[in-house]
Amino acid sequence: MRKTAVDRLWFPLALAGAVMIVFGALRGEAAVVLNKAIRICLECIGVG
Repeated sequence: MRKTAVDRLWFPLALAGAVMIVFGALRGEAAVVLNKAIRICLECIGVG
């Protein structure tokens, strides 16, 4: 059976994405994103 480019690339791309997510979490980026999300939500409902 012939493999297409998508069949060959999905695993390396998924692995790269997982590595980037872990790297960002280790750097503390999750807290930064959460703080920004909270500020945006509070601004939208008019509290902040």
